[in-house]
Amino acid sequence: MNKNVKIINSEILSNNWYTLKKVTYEFPKKDGTTSIQSREAYDRGNGATILLYNKEKKSVILTKQFRLPTFINGNESGMLIEACAGLLEKENAEECIRRETEEETGYQLKNVKKIFEAYMSPGSVTEILHFFIAEYTEEMKVTEGGGVAHEEENIEVLEFQIKDAINKIATGEIKDAKTVMLLQYIKLNNIL
Repeated sequence: MNKNVKIINSEILSNNWYTLKKVTYEFPKKDGTTSIQSREAYDRGNGATILLYNKEKKSVILTKQFRLPTFINGNESGMLIEACAGLLEKENAEECIRRETEEETGYQLKNVKKIFEAYMSPGSVTEILHFFIAEYTEEMKVTEGGGVAHEEENIEVLEFQIKDAINKIATGEIKDAKTVMLLQYIKLNNIL
């Protein structure tokens, strides 16, 4: 922790789905003076995401589901194409992404590779996201996927050629940041 930052007050504004706090803190400025600022931070826990790829087919597995925040902010259908992802529950990032992959896509993975971590919206959300990639084959498909009923998930599993998925970034059909980052990683590292 930065010893130069002093938390003056922390107030919970909402503890409904996750926790929204208003934090007042003292922060040192470059000129040696201090500034008192108040910001809101949304704590929804940390998460993990993965891009499944098949070298032989030159394909990737993505998902499509309704995302209310995108609908509110101009996505007419509210549907979003994205990489499989989920919040860490009482598990580590690798255990989480293996569980989420099977629930959402139906694939039971043999090997996963962690490639990096990133804060996705550091101006307002505390979440750090753990990024993974994994090779998939048809033999790894153990269920239809689609999500978990008790979580009211309604997820469509999609398979795209890598070139088509990359083109969907340019056309605006893929706007999800984690998915863009994973597709770019696969392309930049000549994995497909």
